[in-house]
Amino acid sequence: MGNIAMNLEEEIQQTRKAKKFNLWLGIIGMFMMFAALSSGFIVYTASGVDKGIKTILPQAFIYSTLTIVLSSITLHLAYSAAKLGNIGRQKLLLLVTVVLGIIFFVVQVQAWKVLTEQGVYFINNNASQSFIYVFTGLHLLHIVVGILVLLRALTGVLKGIPQGDNVFRMDLATVFWHFLDLLWIYIYVFLLLNQ
Repeated sequence: MGNIAMNLEEEIQQTRKAKKFNLWLGIIGMFMMFAALSSGFIVYTASGVDKGIKTILPQAFIYSTLTIVLSSITLHLAYSAAKLGNIGRQKLLLLVTVVLGIIFFVVQVQAWKVLTEQGVYFINNNASQSFIYVFTGLHLLHIVVGILVLLRALTGVLKGIPQGDNVFRMDLATVFWHFLDLLWIYIYVFLLLNQ
């Protein structure tokens, strides 16, 4: 009986290692995609003085930056609560993180509205301006995935999954969400330096 339990635990650990490895592979792939886009932007803007963003980035990007940084803090606190077994605190902080993720999404869409009011459209003669939509749009797509990951973690804790599974889900969600946070800061600073 002891061998069966030990084998089952070993299998669970191997599955978790595989899932975490896949997450890191995905993060590396996303990083490479945004690095390639950054390189494309730099090459395009270097091809002439008429190339470049040539617009002021919306104030909404500052608010979305503050929102996503705050959401990373609340998620970190939720993860800490999960490790301590404080389920009530974990639920609350996870819910706050999901709401902040949705607010980030809404503020980003509002930023696109401001851009169109400034005459900056996705399809135009200056591809540098199109890059704003490409960077922020791809990031928003990842934010949607991140919110789904957070909701899965929240659903798990609401259903009362075992502590080990709960902490593991929170670990994956936290790594992914922190990556999205850092990725947004990179995108925003990159666009600021090139406006």
